[in-house]
Amino acid sequence: MPIRIQADLPARQTLENENIFVMTEQRAATQDIRPLKIAIVNLMPTKEATETQLLRLLGNTPLQIDISLVRMKGHVSKNTSQEHLERFYISSDELCRHKYDGMIITGAPVEQLAFEDVDYWDELCSIMNFAHDNAFCTLYICWGAQAGLYHWYKIQKHIMEKKMFGVFANRRIVATDPLLRGFDDTFYVPTSRHTTVSTADILKNENLVLLADSDVSGVTIVKSRNNREIFMTGHLEYDADTLANEYWRDRNKGLAIDVPKNYFPNDDPKNAPVSFWRSTAHLFYSNWLNYYVYQETPFNYV
Repeated sequence: MPIRIQADLPARQTLENENIFVMTEQRAATQDIRPLKIAIVNLMPTKEATETQLLRLLGNTPLQIDISLVRMKGHVSKNTSQEHLERFYISSDELCRHKYDGMIITGAPVEQLAFEDVDYWDELCSIMNFAHDNAFCTLYICWGAQAGLYHWYKIQKHIMEKKMFGVFANRRIVATDPLLRGFDDTFYVPTSRHTTVSTADILKNENLVLLADSDVSGVTIVKSRNNREIFMTGHLEYDADTLANEYWRDRNKGLAIDVPKNYFPNDDPKNAPVSFWRSTAHLFYSNWLNYYVYQETPFNYV
């Protein structure tokens, strides 16, 4: 799918260098088709890296996508310039003036706080409420997944004794679900979080379906029975070096952090990591766009 983005978005050059099909607003206006409208509520601190990671995956299918990047108006970003946010992002107020085929709500480094103590929690709840009626399917990632499960189903997150950090094997539980179509029976997902949700809490909720989990990292993919929400507790969008950057960042700050499991070759941080989840990531996002957004959304929905 060619991704419709602003011509001067920094991610454009990276994506074009990788032969990812991006399309400027000017060129998209000449095509007589209705693009899928996808909103990305980017809560990650490294917003420009996350933009590139997600756009790379969303661009791997055959229709046009119109992307709206969304910022929280009630939060001051410490790692992304205000100029970048004002140039390329819309506020939640602007978001709520439109309808969308799909929405993505990313993770955020606030998982050790109570949900209500996050400074933009009320604003995020408003966005999730809006998405319920105005986005046909919403994909929640990592902390975003925990926030969505708490907001909609009152499922609590639990702080773990040690950070779940590494790349972990997962199994398909519902092999016939379209979201996992083409997946191997065992697939790997990068994970970086201090909190978890209980498998028992998911299973006892009749409105949720557990699609995939791990013996080590627990719940991985959950969906609502009405197919309007997908919850992914890991980070399939991560680049090969994302966990390494996080590890060395904390090491250089003198923080206690274990080497991410199953990640560096021979578990040696001196060795450059390689991705063995990239094909799964492309398949996951292609399946989400195709089976849960494109195939289900009425043509006149937006």
